[in-house]
Formats: sequence, C-alpha cells, structure tokens
Amino acid sequence: MKRILTLTFIMALATSSLEAKTTPTKKGKAAAGIQFTEGKWKQILEKAKKEKKMIFFDAYASWCGPCKAMQKYVFTQPNVGEFFNKNFVNVKIDMEEGEGPQLAAIYPLDAYPTLFFMDSNGKVINKNRGGLDPDALINLGKSVLKK
Repeated sequence: MKRILTLTFIMALATSSLEAKTTPTKKGKAAAGIQFTEGKWKQILEKAKKEKKMIFFDAYASWCGPCKAMQKYVFTQPNVGEFFNKNFVNVKIDMEEGEGPQLAAIYPLDAYPTLFFMDSNGKVINKNRGGLDPDALINLGKSVLKK
C-alpha cells in the first residue's frame, strides 16, 4: 500500500507545476533550495560536528524516478532549503557510485530514495523510504529535531 501511495505521489508531483512556484530573488535568480555538501563521508561527519548539526542524507540512485522527482520538485523549494540549510548538514550520495557502495554496507537500504537523519557521529536517528512532498519532508525534519 505504501508503494502505491508513493508512486501516486510521485506521479502527481511530476505533473504538477511546483517548479513554477520558485520565488525569484532580487537579482531575478531562483531562490535556493537545499544546499548539499560535497566531500568524503569523513569530511561530512567532521563538518556536522564542527557546526553542531545533524546530517540529512539523501541516499539515491541515478536511475531512480522518485529520486529525480525529489531533486527537481522538492529539494529546490525555497521553504525546504531554508529549513534544511539552517538545521542540517545536507548530503546526497549516489549509492552505486564512489563511496556509495561502502556507505550502503554501513547504512543498509532497500528502496530509493532513502532519507537518513543522523547525528554527527553517523548514528541513524530516522530513516524514511520513498519520496515525500515538501511539507511532509519539512515535518519529518522537525520531528527528528525534537528527538
């Protein structure tokens, strides 16, 4: 049932006009969504410790349709970016490339996307399988911060 709901959500999201709702900045550019940190996993953990923040980790695959929809329609939303950039060190990793396979051995997943929320030591606090709309993602992030 959850898979059907997730697929229904992604299809609705893909046909919606969310991308048209991007708020322009004063310079006419689109407002920023989530700013993902690039680097080795060890560097991500160090950054989270230094900034005293939790980690939001988008485990994705390049061929994954729901992952592409999240990247295009959810992570780019200004309200999502504002919340996640303020509260988390954000990282997205293709689990089939680079460090991805090694991380998949540490953080097992059985669906794409899998959204992990972790402490700065890499301990998983919350794990969500499947795509979410912008409000649901923010609400999930808020609930994780309350723990």
